[in-house]
Amino acid sequence: MNSQIFKPLGERLIEQGALSNAQLELALEEQKRTGNYLGEILQRLGFVTEVQLAFCLADRIGAAPTKFKNLSIPPEVLKLVPETFARKYRLIPVNLQGDVLTVAMVDAVDVVTIDKLRQLTNCTIEVRSATQGEVSKAIDDFYAQEIIDDDIEKSLSEVEQITTAKEEESLTAPVIKLVEQLLNKGIKMGATDIHIEPDEQVLRTRFRVDGVMQQGPSFPKNLQSAVITRIKIISNLNVSENRIPQDGKTRFTVGKQRVDMRVSTLPSIFGEAVVIRILDKNKVLVGLENLGFSDRNREIFKDIIEMPNGIILVTGPTGSGKTTTLYTALTSINSLEKTVITLEDPVEYELSTIRQCQINVKAGMTFAAGLRSILRQDPDVILIGEIRDTETAEMAVRAALTGHLVFSTLHTNDAPRAIPRMVDMGVTPLLLSSSVIAIIAQRLIRIICDDCREEYQPNMDLIKKYNLEDQLDLNSALYHGRGCQRCKSSGFKGRKGIYEVLLMNADISQLIVKDLDPGKIREVALASGMQTMLQDGLDKVHHGITTIEEVLRVVF
Repeated sequence: MNSQIFKPLGERLIEQGALSNAQLELALEEQKRTGNYLGEILQRLGFVTEVQLAFCLADRIGAAPTKFKNLSIPPEVLKLVPETFARKYRLIPVNLQGDVLTVAMVDAVDVVTIDKLRQLTNCTIEVRSATQGEVSKAIDDFYAQEIIDDDIEKSLSEVEQITTAKEEESLTAPVIKLVEQLLNKGIKMGATDIHIEPDEQVLRTRFRVDGVMQQGPSFPKNLQSAVITRIKIISNLNVSENRIPQDGKTRFTVGKQRVDMRVSTLPSIFGEAVVIRILDKNKVLVGLENLGFSDRNREIFKDIIEMPNGIILVTGPTGSGKTTTLYTALTSINSLEKTVITLEDPVEYELSTIRQCQINVKAGMTFAAGLRSILRQDPDVILIGEIRDTETAEMAVRAALTGHLVFSTLHTNDAPRAIPRMVDMGVTPLLLSSSVIAIIAQRLIRIICDDCREEYQPNMDLIKKYNLEDQLDLNSALYHGRGCQRCKSSGFKGRKGIYEVLLMNADISQLIVKDLDPGKIREVALASGMQTMLQDGLDKVHHGITTIEEVLRVVF
């Protein structure tokens, strides 16, 4: 047997260049303290990506990787392993030949789980390797969504049988179950937000999936109070207050997966509306290679986040992926050799080895006040959740000019417009040109579903309307999603970013001091090699990642 199999995981990751000795030492200390798997700790600390870990584990035991693209799993195979078992042990059955069951597993060396699976199915188990993301996605895709919908219908039937006030106490358990099933449905759909919307006759629900709203189940109007009260209870909100907006948070567990949720209530004419933001850490810490950067932009991004000082601004509207880009940058920086401190409102995702601070305006902890205190904490890297006012903008510039690397966000439509926006907030052009090292504008586009991807003829009227004839190679094959069960007939599954990266140089710096016209700044940036978001999106069209219609929907 190959002696490589017996090499410890950490040693193999170091040999592959994915891990440093200092990082392994810290992870081993954490393992002694918590008793968790080393692989889980390394990933949680941001030292290795999910793909690197899966590759190393598979190589260690010689397990072939699972090919999920165009994978079809027969219902009779899925029935061999209950969904709760699959989620708990991070696996999914993919094929059955005779009495040999092929299973994709995150931890392909977990002999205890393999033995449990053998007893459960009475089959010989053949193991294939897979990442946590691949397994979770496959479970969501193949364990039928209709099961959840059936459960919701059953819960509604139970509740409808309880109609009298005397039985109000009996209503509690069914409503608890109903809310849990609604949250579970949102997580399994991959939703970023769950909307609970009171109407005149019913209580409606909707889910935002890949940036687009989808209809969810509707509940009888008489359940409105009970459902919203339950959500308030688990979010630590004031259940007796329904006249003013409230914000809270909760944590929901699906199998071994823990998902944080941010809850917002808003009084409306038909009752309180609730929006639940699903904060899945696994979707944020994706690694630089998975953000959507082109090769050139990714190399630029890697270079600028390793600079010793300066400001890096990320711009875009709400929901454009700014937090994911910033958190990925922070976890890519070697936090063992640098002190990284964040100032956020709110702290959405907890990052290990990074100090995160929560804004609390009522207590006097504003961005400006927090930044003043952070500068006395000897930081190397600072993340300011958003530059909102003159004082914060000026302090960010001062921090950059005194040897700190500062990350922050602005709400502007493109990269060049961030410069006059900072000047409007009181930063002098000279200081701005001396402190900003890069501005990144971004949007999120839906990517074509792998399972139903096919060639198509684009809408020529649309191409002519936006004068794209010269920017598109219409002789090459273009693709879209036909629509299938996996993508819920949308033709899309998942999202990636499109970017424009404005890298500061001498020409742009001189222009900032002389003229703040975003159009002129854009011209100089383009002459220096900047690619616009539209150009980046069209490149992804040519690579079969998305469609022309999707790029135009997001950019214009």
